[in-house]
Amino acid sequence: MSGDLLLWLLALGALLALAVQLLRFLRADGDLTLLWAEWQGRRPEWELTDMVVWVTGASSGIGEELAYQLSKLGVSLVLSARRENELERVKRRCLENGNLKGKDILVLPFDLADISSHEVATKAVLQEFGKIDILVNNGGRSQRSLCVESSMDIYKEMIELNYLGTVSLTKCVLPHMIERKQGKIVTVNSFMGILAAPLSTGYCASKHALRGFFNGLRTELATYPGIVVSNIFPGPVQSNIVKNALTNDGTQAVHSDVDQSHKMATSRCVRLMLICMANDLKEVWIADQPFLSLAYLWQYMPTWAMWLTNKLGKKRIENFKKGLDADSSYFKIWKTKHD
Repeated sequence: MSGDLLLWLLALGALLALAVQLLRFLRADGDLTLLWAEWQGRRPEWELTDMVVWVTGASSGIGEELAYQLSKLGVSLVLSARRENELERVKRRCLENGNLKGKDILVLPFDLADISSHEVATKAVLQEFGKIDILVNNGGRSQRSLCVESSMDIYKEMIELNYLGTVSLTKCVLPHMIERKQGKIVTVNSFMGILAAPLSTGYCASKHALRGFFNGLRTELATYPGIVVSNIFPGPVQSNIVKNALTNDGTQAVHSDVDQSHKMATSRCVRLMLICMANDLKEVWIADQPFLSLAYLWQYMPTWAMWLTNKLGKKRIENFKKGLDADSSYFKIWKTKHD
């Protein structure tokens, strides 16, 4: 075989490999490291059994689905949120459909924004189960209002709940993990912790703050390799987060449009979260296309990302003013769904 022919074959092989990777990326619903872990990494069914997992925001959405999937893995669960009746409902369903008994689930209602309650709650978990293997910081609220129309109370609540509440609970659990020299601190952030968009200035600020805090905390824990700090960034996921978002005067947002077909199924998002926990990944992005591409643009080409976001932001504001989900009609041609 001549040298020229060999070079042509190598170049063709490289192009084909690039084309395959591009097609994989266009179909991806998570960052490439996460999807590699899903394919070749450790299984949650192997790694998470017999652990004590504390989930905040467990009464709905991602937290609720996380409780259901964890209940099938043989873990002990602590379910926290403000609404005790909803937590009891989640517990009943975990017992009906999972592999747990009543003694394996502790319902522990408290307000994440009430920092004074965190130490007591942590002691209650340790008294019940003797340890905390995984803390899942999932509690929080979103925002749907323009900055110029929003009261400062909105920004105060975003920081006190989403950021300070999460930091406080983490600080209460951290000494226990340091004493044991092991544990996982998993924080459910948001794509708004990577990028930015209109109607969510306060929410973006709180989520960017969380990213900075936990990345900094990870460096402080470098001498404790058994303690893993994971930041999970979901994009649009089917849940009540928009319905429960705060508007400009602090009231709850209610949208007439209930179509969430453009968003990722909650079950798929949670499955990828469990893969992150099983493989001790430090940061993962979870979203269908084209939202996933936006995260890559903001991370690696911020100038282009800001230009595109400005264009899309006008539609986002327009949707919101019409009473629709702000993200409902960006890309109607993208309808990838995962069960």
